[in-house]
Amino acid sequence: MIDLGISKLALIGAVALIVIGPERLPKVARTVGALVGRAQRYINDVKAEVSREVELDELRKMRTEFESAARDVEQTIHKEVNDLNQEVKDQAQAVSDALNGTGAESTDSPFGSSFGSGDSNGFVPSWDAAHKSHNGRKSWRVKQGARPIWFKRQQNTRTWVQSGAARVKRHRPARGAARSFFE
Repeated sequence: MIDLGISKLALIGAVALIVIGPERLPKVARTVGALVGRAQRYINDVKAEVSREVELDELRKMRTEFESAARDVEQTIHKEVNDLNQEVKDQAQAVSDALNGTGAESTDSPFGSSFGSGDSNGFVPSWDAAHKSHNGRKSWRVKQGARPIWFKRQQNTRTWVQSGAARVKRHRPARGAARSFFE
């Protein structure tokens, strides 16, 4: 830019003293100082804005890269899951074909004719078929009993029923302790 040394600044000050005069020189110097300060602040603000824009542009590029990487991972996972599902379906179909080919008998019972008889035809009843009551609805007691105790504790499920009077009695403090506390 402009190279201002001490000798050049002294020369400019002497010319300003002659041209402006000694009585108006301090006021002009303050005004010039204020204008130079505003110009420096404006330049610093512009530099900061440019640097923020550059950083935002870099962040946008990084975001698009991360989004594309996440999409690639998601597509890979979906592809693998679909492949595994297809394999399971193929194997289930093969087992079903093999069972149907051996001449397994079909009966009206949901458990088959050989349930519990020791035949090894591979039939396993479903939970729904095994736990239906006589009218076709699921038995509430069977479902409640099927849940493990740790799960009931975690879900705050009551495992026994207690009357309101029994709860009050259970949580009421002893008589001797209550009298000494209030007296």
